[in-house]
Amino acid sequence: MALSLGDTAPDFEAETTQGRIRFHEWLGDSWGVLFSHPKDFTPVCTTELGYMAKIKPEFDKRGVKIIGLSVDPIDHHAKWAEDIKDTQGFAPNFPMIGDPTLAISKLYGMLPASTSGSADGRTPADNQTVRNVFVIGPDKKVKLILVYPMTTGRNFDEVLRVIDSLQLTAKHRVATPANWKQGEDVIIAGSVTDEEAKKIYPKGWKAPRPYIRIVPQPR
Repeated sequence: MALSLGDTAPDFEAETTQGRIRFHEWLGDSWGVLFSHPKDFTPVCTTELGYMAKIKPEFDKRGVKIIGLSVDPIDHHAKWAEDIKDTQGFAPNFPMIGDPTLAISKLYGMLPASTSGSADGRTPADNQTVRNVFVIGPDKKVKLILVYPMTTGRNFDEVLRVIDSLQLTAKHRVATPANWKQGEDVIIAGSVTDEEAKKIYPKGWKAPRPYIRIVPQPR
């Protein structure tokens, strides 16, 4: 069954390139990004893993742990990492889950529960739905789900932008407008009455319409 926003991210145990983990325990009190791949040695995913390794310090600054998943065994991941380093300039510097039984892919609704067999013999086309990004909060709830087609590389700068919004709006009663970036004005959440807003924002706000109350980003 597919996951929805607000669901608890399923816990699991798995072998990774950095040892065996229990997912919730590994996350601890951190935010997390789990992003999945349909097969090792695929071209688009090679570029994605290299770019994610390059910008990992940006996730670190935000207290976000990164973990990848590919359906192949972890010994394949190690060989793939060499190609990623050679072609992209950066090897994965985060754990990569091996999912050869497809159990985690099915647990997260990326493959039908009825899928039989193992990763052996399956092609990227067979596993094309295993191209997801899950952002998970410290409460283990799913905050964002992105699903990409095989032919389109993922935009991890956008994932960082969304995490900035998620972390801000988890702390303050605001929402972020279209294309918002860190430091720009925000919108007072609709759940905040004008009376409450006057206490929170004694300097007032801009309101092109009564339901659009714009204030500087709170710190």
